[in-house]
Amino acid sequence: MLALGGIVLTGAAIAAAPALPGAPVQLLPGVTFERQVTLTAHGPVALNVIVAPRPGGLLALEPALSNDLIPGTETLTSIQRRLSPTATTVGVAGDFAVADGRPVGIVLRAGSLLHTPLATRVSIGIDAAGDLRADQVQLLGTWQASGPRRALSLVNRAPTGNQLSVFTPAWGPTTPSASGTVEVVLQGVPRTPPGSELTGTIATVTNGGGSVIPPDGVVLVARGSSAANLTAEAKPGQPVKLRLILKPDWSQVVDGIGGGPLLVRGGVADFRPQDIFPSADLLARGPRSAVGQRADGSLVLVAVDGGRLGTSVGMTSFELAQAMVRQGCVLAAGLASGPQAGMAFDGTLLSQPARGELPITDALLLVYRGVYVAPLQPVLSPDGDRVADTIRLSYKTISTAQVTATLTGPDGVVRLTDQGARVAQRYSLIWNGLTQGAPDSEGTYRWTVTATDDQSRPSSMERTFTLNRTLARLKAAGVLRTNPGTPQPLAAFDTTRAARIVTTILSPLGVPAATLPATSPAPGQQAITWDGKDVNGTAVPPGRYTVSVTATNDVGTVTRTATLVVRRA
Repeated sequence: MLALGGIVLTGAAIAAAPALPGAPVQLLPGVTFERQVTLTAHGPVALNVIVAPRPGGLLALEPALSNDLIPGTETLTSIQRRLSPTATTVGVAGDFAVADGRPVGIVLRAGSLLHTPLATRVSIGIDAAGDLRADQVQLLGTWQASGPRRALSLVNRAPTGNQLSVFTPAWGPTTPSASGTVEVVLQGVPRTPPGSELTGTIATVTNGGGSVIPPDGVVLVARGSSAANLTAEAKPGQPVKLRLILKPDWSQVVDGIGGGPLLVRGGVADFRPQDIFPSADLLARGPRSAVGQRADGSLVLVAVDGGRLGTSVGMTSFELAQAMVRQGCVLAAGLASGPQAGMAFDGTLLSQPARGELPITDALLLVYRGVYVAPLQPVLSPDGDRVADTIRLSYKTISTAQVTATLTGPDGVVRLTDQGARVAQRYSLIWNGLTQGAPDSEGTYRWTVTATDDQSRPSSMERTFTLNRTLARLKAAGVLRTNPGTPQPLAAFDTTRAARIVTTILSPLGVPAATLPATSPAPGQQAITWDGKDVNGTAVPPGRYTVSVTATNDVGTVTRTATLVVRRA
């Protein structure tokens, strides 16, 4: 904790953007979130959309494993919270999963192949230039000890029949329990990049599962004729050569994840993708997620809510393809669909799953490794009514960095500065809108944080808010008894300057029940009344309602809310 002239810095939590329809919200530098709701013949459809620049620099598109292992049981928000000390992430659920928590398709992370691709479905890759790939990828692996090259079929997946599989530390500490297998532990294979010839040294040869996977090695697990060949040709102390060839050539692909089906190619929605899926899975209308890329290289991540008739009925696969075309994508592919589909930012859900959040096998994340500034409350109004009297200004560093954080007023003069070396953690300060004990100027303030990390990488981020004392001390009537045609006292509040006042009464469900005519009163104490009628002129039913008062003038817009109970007269 730091003290700056009486201002206390702490490691406070960062608030995430709300998942509400409206204009795009900035999450990260160049990265925005928007919730789009469309009314269709089948019902409303809610589309959660992330748009980001082409990956590069401090922003990457990467897969993340549940529990950081191949068989995982972690939720998307849990994955992000676990990664939060080292990055700020936003993304969607990744691949489909099998019963034991493994992904169905490929996992390629930082150039290492961690799980076998499924050749009958599309694999999604991102290359070193930040370009998206969507191909049906096949593994053509080989191993060679004292005999000829032989087939290596699988990565981090138990072999069947006459197959041989390679298990890496991404699987876990030991190979899965098994009988009838031969297992060869190789040391000296710290990574498994496709296309390269890898050489390890045999440490042990055992039968059955449960072999310890060395942190700098792999374990070959074989059955049937592959087990017989491994027994005959692999002896302790011998070298073994491995090759993991991907077809088509993915030598330039750095990260990859399984998914499908292909949705868009060449800017055209794919009505009949070649991926093998049950027809019911493609035609069902429900939750879905996808990733796409526009012609300028920018990325689009989408999660469709589904399964809630009054909120969002979801989409079919082809409807999602059409939606990705409308988002400007020239290439797009599906990811997880069904109850696991979802979107989250820095550990907070942006989508609204019908059944709540469920565990997933992996995620596809936009990973930002620069200084991060949390969203701010939009208005500071230091007027002593204990509502928005202070504002929390925060930032997060993910490594040791030289940081300069400034709060600049509407006149361009810096009000606060926090400068110096900072270790990796979250910081925040509280400001009360006073300078040397006097109320500061009203208008727009800028909270700007720049940092240079221990790898000499610069980053910066800025948020704004408005200091506005126009509206204060809103107090609603505790109980309003409806007497249609007779206005009743609704609420009272103070204004400090002229403003256009709009009052809305929200129902217990949060939707507008009535909006009163706009007024522009002189500054001072204000009182408003309401006859208890809704927008149709009908007396509203009893319940707990919310009074929302918004004042707009040249300073900006400020809103205050209060609750009241409506009862029959």
